[in-house]
Amino acid sequence: MKLEDHPTVRRVRLKTTSPAPSENQPLDAGWLRQLVLDAGADDVGFVEIGRPALDPQRDDILKAFSHTKTLISFVVRMNREAIRTAARSCSNSEFHRGGDEVNGIARSVVQALEDRGIRAMNPAMGFPMEMDRFPGKVWVVSHKPVAVAAGLGKMGIHRNVIHEKFGNFILLGTILLDAEVSQPSQPIGYNPCLECKLCVAACPVGAISPEGDFDFSACYTHNYREFMGGFTDWVEQVADSRNARDYRGRVSDAESASLWQSLSYGANYKSAYCLAVCPAGEDVIGPFLADRKTHLEEIVRPLQKKEETIYVIRNSDAEEHVARRFPHKKIKHVGNSLRPNTIEVFLDGMQHLFQPGKSAGLNAAFHFTFTGNQQRRATVVIKDRKISVEEGHIGRPDLHVTADSQTWIRFLRKEVNPIWALLWRKIRLDGPLKLLVAFGKCFPR
Repeated sequence: MKLEDHPTVRRVRLKTTSPAPSENQPLDAGWLRQLVLDAGADDVGFVEIGRPALDPQRDDILKAFSHTKTLISFVVRMNREAIRTAARSCSNSEFHRGGDEVNGIARSVVQALEDRGIRAMNPAMGFPMEMDRFPGKVWVVSHKPVAVAAGLGKMGIHRNVIHEKFGNFILLGTILLDAEVSQPSQPIGYNPCLECKLCVAACPVGAISPEGDFDFSACYTHNYREFMGGFTDWVEQVADSRNARDYRGRVSDAESASLWQSLSYGANYKSAYCLAVCPAGEDVIGPFLADRKTHLEEIVRPLQKKEETIYVIRNSDAEEHVARRFPHKKIKHVGNSLRPNTIEVFLDGMQHLFQPGKSAGLNAAFHFTFTGNQQRRATVVIKDRKISVEEGHIGRPDLHVTADSQTWIRFLRKEVNPIWALLWRKIRLDGPLKLLVAFGKCFPR
């Protein structure tokens, strides 16, 4: 049968349909905004793909949907009291149901656009993600910078978007759109963050510093314990256990039950206290302004006083923070699940894993030359408890490390003895060994 004679083709040829919107004709921003609001969103904005704010992720967005011309960003409000309670099952239920709502809204909008002949795609608001890339960048779209560019809020010092009306009690969604919009949105002119530092006071692992620095590793290790890498660490505990009794010595019955719950009903966050205590936003701030003491006693103190297990990497800044600030909370050492599998992931991830407290007194420049199948050169400077990572060799180093790329990755993953690597010259040092030791302390494994 010829293609033109196929029944489906013949029916389509006979149909009289309204033509698809002209590629040169922008969609009306008012109409598109109402479409998204009618689908259930609480606020919406639009960002053109060429906006400089999207520079760090534009290539990734276009790989996912090459026709992207505009990003639709929208927010869905969460119920505040469910997030504030010390009963984290209530909080996680709200996160999960709110996330389902975000995905449902995005899917509904995409269907409506598709019915009008407009191509669009809705990446997940959270999971599922591209896990074949783990531990690299597994998400399709970074929703937070898109929302900020779309005028839906600003990032607070706790690294969450704070909406000027709803505060940080929101979830974010993004739709990739094959059309321009008549009036793109612009960022708001101020930051709703009050810099009250309540998020600093509530965080059980000290991930948020008073100066605004963020310890990604501490937050990831504890709050995301039952996600991705934490699950991998648990599986390795199972594999390493000699028998059931040995396993129970490593993992408590409550922890096993919690992991079962996450596998059955969706991975649960361990804290997210920074969201819970934040008083910013027009709809949120009233009670805080009226009675700050009550806000502290009813919302902040119960989270600080809660007796719970805090997951930390041994010899990390987070371990010291818990012991100093929350001695009533139980410390449990776990493995560092952010193990690089490529040199690129190692270099890109250093700033996320760096421990400022462990770098005290270290002021040095390091040159790295990686040979083998992943050839790279990089300069790492650690000074005044800060780290910078640059491509290529810059300046004069205090230590030059030359390493076979595969050996270095296996060394970081604790799969090869560093003494063996040095003896066999798979890793070579031009400079004092003590600097490499000091460097390693900044990235506890």
